[in-house]
Amino acid sequence: MALYLIGDIQGCDSALQRLLDEISFSASRDTLYLLGDLVNRGPDSAAVLRRLMAYGGSVQSVLGNHDLHLLALAYGARKRHPKDTLDAILDAPDRQPMLDWLRGQPMAMFKKIDGHAVLMVHAGVLPAWTASQTMALAREVEEVLRGPALAEFLPRMYGDEPSSWSDQLSGTARLRVIVNSLTRLRFCDADGRMEFASKEGTAATPPGYLPWFDVPGRRTANVTVAFGHWSTLGWLARSDVLSLDTGCVWGGCLSALRLGGATGSDKAAVLAQELIQVKCQQAQKPG
Repeated sequence: MALYLIGDIQGCDSALQRLLDEISFSASRDTLYLLGDLVNRGPDSAAVLRRLMAYGGSVQSVLGNHDLHLLALAYGARKRHPKDTLDAILDAPDRQPMLDWLRGQPMAMFKKIDGHAVLMVHAGVLPAWTASQTMALAREVEEVLRGPALAEFLPRMYGDEPSSWSDQLSGTARLRVIVNSLTRLRFCDADGRMEFASKEGTAATPPGYLPWFDVPGRRTANVTVAFGHWSTLGWLARSDVLSLDTGCVWGGCLSALRLGGATGSDKAAVLAQELIQVKCQQAQKPG
């Protein structure tokens, strides 16, 4: 049995098929952990969702900002963006099963692999949060996404404020900070105040801010946080972070990281990894 992390697919179904062929994926044997943004901007988001749904329990995905955008469109909470490529889902006869499948996906996942703790999110984790707190906060959003208040929540989900976390936050403000951290975060300051305007790599870090994973004292530094979302950062492998968005939809690669497989004393050292990539044939302009 093999375990794979896969970065942002964003509707690139042909690249996904070639990547699965490359790793000889078997739904009866292997497990895929997807890091969100399954849909949008690429040419065939509906095919991606149908493919993943057909794999059943062998596929698990966190939700990304584009996945939430699809739900917001479907429930009338947002207007279509000129660069959206979601009509094939929104107009499909099997639209509702696809939307229901997305609603059932988590905002974060936590797994032990060869004894190593791996926390999976789409974008980032605020420095003040532990892994267990991140999972608890993610569940708060999941309950709303899966419950009867979804249509009421989605229009209120958007906004940059509050820009930082407080345990005293409640209601929509609390949920918005959780969503923004897990699906939009790239940079924040030493106090955990989030910055959303900058989308470049770490060489263009805004003054006064840091990549969220480099904030001193970050409370998830004791686990490996795997994330996507940040195509201008690209592939990054450290003991505490794994970045898997390698810009497939922008003409880069779709990446899978095989995890585990260490034996004996190797398990106590580092989490075994093997990076597999395929070039995407569909290039969009960033924006």
